[in-house]
Amino acid sequence: MGKEVERKFLVSNAEWKDLVEADIRIRQFYLAAAPGRSVRVRISDGASAMLTLKFGSRARERDEYEYPIPLAEAQEMLAFAIGHVIEKTRHHVRHRGYLYEVDVFSGMLSGLVVAELETPEDVPDEMLPDWLGREVTGEQRFYNASLALGGIPEIAA
Repeated sequence: MGKEVERKFLVSNAEWKDLVEADIRIRQFYLAAAPGRSVRVRISDGASAMLTLKFGSRARERDEYEYPIPLAEAQEMLAFAIGHVIEKTRHHVRHRGYLYEVDVFSGMLSGLVVAELETPEDVPDEMLPDWLGREVTGEQRFYNASLALGGIPEIAA
């Protein structure tokens, strides 16, 4: 079991784009989602797939289990998806030694850009990059499972 400790932010401008180290095209969908738990399949760059189970409802920390699964099986599971398939490009961006994952959503979530910072320690606000906007850590409507089931949150539209 792993612990997922993360903070989420809306992205306020495009200054991060010049700092991108890598990007990954992601298609992900949910097989189950309920308060405090979800089962997700993620296909990365059309080449590999992971099954992820998440448990917990604390704002910054959840239990997470991840397992590689055959790509063909992930594609078959798409028939059992609930809600919408999420399509996004994840960009890896470093700032002051921390890795940020900037997700640029497409399709029905086009226009939404969210940055995640996974780190067990608290990063002081003065260490955060200027291109981060409002922190949305713990706001359920910005969790990917909520986005798949409900679409883009009104505040970010």
